[in-house]
Amino acid sequence: MTYEQALTYIHSFDWRGSRPGLSRTLELCRRLGNPEKSLRFVHVAGTNGKGSFCKMLSEILTAAGYKTGLFVSPYVTRFNERIQVDGSEIPDKELAWATSLVKDAADAMEDGPTEFELITAIGFLYFKKMNCDVVVLECGMGGRLDSTNVIVDPLLSVITGISLDHTKILGDTIEKIAAEKAGIIKAGRPCLYGGEDPAAKEVIKTTASEKQAPFFCVDYSRLSVKTMALGGTTFDFAPLQNLRLSLLGSYQPENAARVLTAVEILQNEGMNISEEAIRKGLSSAVWPARFEKLLSDPLVFYDGGHNPEGIAAATESIRTYFPGQKVNLLMGVMADKDYSEMCKTLSPLANKVFTVTPSNPRSLSAEDLAKLFPNGQAFQTVKDGLFTALTESKQEGIPLVCLGSLYLYPEVRKALSEIL
Repeated sequence: MTYEQALTYIHSFDWRGSRPGLSRTLELCRRLGNPEKSLRFVHVAGTNGKGSFCKMLSEILTAAGYKTGLFVSPYVTRFNERIQVDGSEIPDKELAWATSLVKDAADAMEDGPTEFELITAIGFLYFKKMNCDVVVLECGMGGRLDSTNVIVDPLLSVITGISLDHTKILGDTIEKIAAEKAGIIKAGRPCLYGGEDPAAKEVIKTTASEKQAPFFCVDYSRLSVKTMALGGTTFDFAPLQNLRLSLLGSYQPENAARVLTAVEILQNEGMNISEEAIRKGLSSAVWPARFEKLLSDPLVFYDGGHNPEGIAAATESIRTYFPGQKVNLLMGVMADKDYSEMCKTLSPLANKVFTVTPSNPRSLSAEDLAKLFPNGQAFQTVKDGLFTALTESKQEGIPLVCLGSLYLYPEVRKALSEIL
């Protein structure tokens, strides 16, 4: 099997969509010899912040000398981003190797797996082959019935935070969504909740108590941001001082506080993680589409905020880096998101809004999105919208922020390379 054949096979399962449940993944893993049972995991669920959390933690663990796997979704630019070891994406030939084994097992199943279930199994096989010491494993959606939840004895379960998203699948209240996320908590194993919603906290704490799982929260009173600029952020998390983050975004220090709390729990679990490794991991972590600077003249940023909480965080970042200033927006969203609320949040900070339609069947049309802004202008292609947005932003000396969906990110990067 070639790399291209592997991707074609994986994506051929996309039509099955999301089918919550663990039975297919359990059978698939059993047919593969249960590779997940030879691995140690930090399991991460939550509505927002999972990707940044996972990347920071994996960098710290790598810096501490552990061979560290990283499993995240969705990919932003290239499929191989989803499966990494010590910061390096799975090589094409290794993806083809793992996919060929998974294909043989999946094709023999009466109730075949979904695309995400296939990818989960591929990740497990590769991490086992690489003899990973620990794998930072991000849930796809939810937790209780997510295919990653076939693991049974994690070092730590983490729920970064809870807000309303995927309500048709996970539930229409914070409590229902929290209950689904809390499904990753395992009996007797520590769990960390990084959010601040009291209703979600009560649900998660109750679940932990029922499973006799040690329950931890993040003490944000220990966090003190010292400087926040486009060159990076410095902060204290008592007793550690003058920590540095390369990741931009006003929300990243809180993500880092969650990571540092997780590190303390892992240290108590016997992992040897030095202060030097913590500092190196935090400063070296980079993650695309998280208030990422794409261009300096004019200033262009991309933020992957794609739901009301994510957009609120992006808005706070805009206010932090450009106080008292309006910015131009290039925006494209999925029709199944609460885009109306997202637009209300962004409108006060928008000088002009250039709307586009991401290349995804779930996308809201650029025309419908533009109607939600008094200063919205729709474009037929991402390249056309970006070209106009760049031209006017440079003429006016105004930063341009692109956001609304992670699916839009590769299209913006491609268009930017063609324009420049």
